[in-house]
Formats: sequence, structure tokens, C-alpha cells
Amino acid sequence: MTNQKVEHVFILMLENHSFDNVFGFSGIKGIKPATGQNSYAGTSYPVNAEAPDALSSDPGHEFADTLQQLCGSNAGKYNPFKSYPLIDNSGFVADFATSHTEDTGEAPHPGPDQYGDVMQCFGNKIKLPAIWELATEFAVCDNWFSSMPGPTWPNRFFAYAASSGSLDDSPSKFEMIKWEGPGGGIEFPKGSFFDLVGRQSCRLYQHNLSLTSFPIVLGLSGIRYSDMHDLSVFENDLHNNYHYPLTLIEPDYGKISNGTFKGGSSQHPLDGMKAGEDLIKKVYEAIRGVKEVWEKSLLIITYDEHGGFYDSAYNYAPPPAATAPGDFDHLGGPYSNNGFIFEQYGVRVPAVVVSPFIPRNTVCNTLFDHTSMLKTVEEILNLPPLTNRDKQANSLIPLLTCASVRQDCPTSLAATATPEFEKVLTESLTGEALEAFNISPLPERGNIYGFLAIANKVDHELSLGITEEMIAIPATFEAISTKGEAKQYMDAVLAKARKL
Repeated sequence: MTNQKVEHVFILMLENHSFDNVFGFSGIKGIKPATGQNSYAGTSYPVNAEAPDALSSDPGHEFADTLQQLCGSNAGKYNPFKSYPLIDNSGFVADFATSHTEDTGEAPHPGPDQYGDVMQCFGNKIKLPAIWELATEFAVCDNWFSSMPGPTWPNRFFAYAASSGSLDDSPSKFEMIKWEGPGGGIEFPKGSFFDLVGRQSCRLYQHNLSLTSFPIVLGLSGIRYSDMHDLSVFENDLHNNYHYPLTLIEPDYGKISNGTFKGGSSQHPLDGMKAGEDLIKKVYEAIRGVKEVWEKSLLIITYDEHGGFYDSAYNYAPPPAATAPGDFDHLGGPYSNNGFIFEQYGVRVPAVVVSPFIPRNTVCNTLFDHTSMLKTVEEILNLPPLTNRDKQANSLIPLLTCASVRQDCPTSLAATATPEFEKVLTESLTGEALEAFNISPLPERGNIYGFLAIANKVDHELSLGITEEMIAIPATFEAISTKGEAKQYMDAVLAKARKL
């Protein structure tokens, strides 16, 4: 290892919040407060500090949604032979009011009284005490952008492989059929972190593994369900000669089978913030409680993409052009829906970096994206880059400026109080609404296909050696055409996985 201060990198990536949505009105010294407004249908919607804990409608964040949010309603369709359109941050409210890309049976389209929700920010440490305390006790990065202007799947793949494998939207069924079979998953020309670091040097966890969702890292070729571990064993593992240089922790994504993400810990906008705050607290305290691990650790907490929430960074400090991965011609890539050439960052997202070698109250203005996490691991382990993107990315190592381990780091974080304004929706569809959901055709593309493909991959792995089941899987998977059939299949595979 080239950096003797750090031997263990832990990564916790949550879901769908912009930097301003989390920190824009945090009052943390050194962070520029959120500014700006959007107009829609003759009404002005300024940023404010009244964010609800959960939304009843999911803001759009597909490639086309993000294009409209950043560039306005007149941006038109992306042209891969021209530069990304001029960004003016004017379309967040308009897109929320008009986009149907994230509609589900239990998350209806927003009404006029909800349009301004995407402009709202959490106010202070009372609402988000765990991440606020870590941001002030260690470092908050206020210039960290998602790796591309779009949704969860390509951005998480950038965190895993410094490339999305050409995926520039949520996946479609046609694309995901390519994942079928044992060991299936998206393949990257230069491999992923799993190939670079090595199976024996990585530890993969999910909070509530297979309770209601599968980890997205299973979407990578070469990673098996048997490589995953439930977070319930994390603390015990840390106490037993923990030797892994890289640890990836995924949240519980909640009810993926009906598209609402409720009941998880990812902080998805439909599900609220409390369980994610509890997860942050749990992970930090587990690491902090093992001296030999803590004193050699670096914990990164960030969010995959903005989730349709407004962020003001492009108004006053837009990032430079992004470096394309260069792993193949993305215009002809197997998963490209828009012909995106990956020379534009996405929306700014929250990122907090924790280590006993980081001074208190650090606000870092260095440009980062998700591949900065890979760059950091590569520097620590003296490994080559995977693509041109992580080759050019900035490392987090310069944040470690303390000459010795700090002795004043908190051993625990404040317990999370459920805020009075929390409105997590727990009801399930019944009667005619349930029947309508069950027969609704699947959308052209979306999160559902990524999780279906992972369920199919897990189904193959768990059925190895059972001839009848192996024969039946392809036909069962390819016959899925409605939301009800998708839910039934995923719930069945989750139940099979929980029996292990």
C-alpha cells in the first residue's frame, strides 16, 4: 500500500438527493447556501428550507428528465454530435409537474401544491443529525457531482467501474435479457472494481439483504449472490481480523417490486430520511468501535444521483467538461439509448468523507465525481486506472492532513428523531387499484428491469443443480410483461434467497 494512513475504504452510497436538498440550508460554515428559483405556469418556486421528509410522487431523473431540469423546457432532444445544451437550472419544477417517467401504481403524479417540493431543502441538524454531525466532525465535499446527468443505474456503475458500459438511462427489458444465466450481468471492457482489487480484497454488504430488494452491485458480471453479506454481521466481522481494503455497503432499497421503494433505508424520496440516517449511524459507529480498523479507515457517504431535486451549483460554479471513459465508442455502445458521449457531469450530490486523519469542519471545494472513490482506492493500493475517467479524477487522499490519528472523534452519533413532518406512505394497493396495477404493462425502461435482471441472475444461481428449475427460468423471465407479473417473480426469488 502506498498510503499507510488508510488500509480500509468503506463506501456507503444512498439514493436520489441533490447537494442543496441535503446541505443547502444546513448552516454549516463554508457551504454556500442554496439560491435560485424556478417558474412554472405563472408561479415562482424559490428554494426554501421546508423539505418534507418524503414525497408522495417521485421526481423524474431519467436522462431526458435531467436534460429538461438542467437546460429548461426548450432544450429539446440531446444531440450526440453537439455539446450538451446550455445549463440554466430552469426546468426542475416543470419536469416534476409534467414527467411521467417515475409514475407507479402507489406514487401518483404530483398535484399543483406539490410542484415546489423539488426546490425545497432540509434545514438543519435537527432534521438530519447523523450526516450533519459527520459533515462537521470531518469533511463535506461541496463540489461532488454525479458521474452523468441521469438515473441510478449508470451512476452506480460509474462508481463500480469508472464507466456505465454505455448505459445512459435506466435499463430496458431488451438490454437486460443480455444478463440472463449464471454469472450474468453487465460487462465492462476494462472490468470493474471487483476485477481490479480482487475478490479476496472486497467485502460486499447490503442492509437487510433480500428482505425487500437486491443489491445493485449484483448487476455486474462476475459478482455472485454468494458474494453478498447481510449488514447484520458487519460489526462482528470488523472485530475479527478485518483485512479487506475495499468494503461496499448498499442500503435496503425497500419495496422494489411495486416501484415505491418504501420500507427501505436508501433515503429514496418516496420513503423518507429516517431509516437512512439510522443506517449512517449504524455504519459509522460499527467502524468507530474497532480501534485497529478505525485508525486505518476512510468512510465515504454519498448519493448516486440527484433524484430530480434542484441544486444551485451550476448557477455559480459549473464544473468543467467531464472526461469520457474511452472504453469504447459510446455512440455505438450496447446499452446506449441517447447516444450520450459522457463528457458532461450530472447534478451535484452530497458527499461526506470520514477519517481520523481529517480535521474537523473541513469543507472541500475540489471537483469530485463517483470515480474519485475508485481513484482513491487505486492510489492506496497502487493500482492502475480502469478508464480515462478515473485516471483524470481527483483523489480523496489530500483530505487526510492530520499528522496523527485524532483523539476527539465522536464514538457515537445522535439518535435520529422522526420529524413531525414525516409523511412516509405505508398503505398498499387493494381492490380495483391493485387489479389495475397487476395488469398494467411494464414501462419501456426503468428500475424494474434492472432489478428483474438481478432477480433472474440470483434465480439461476440458487437453482444450480436443480434441472427442472433451471429449464423453467428463461421462459418465466421472458414472459413477464405486466407490473403484477414482475412483482410476483421478484417476490418469489426474494423468498427463495431468504431461505438460505
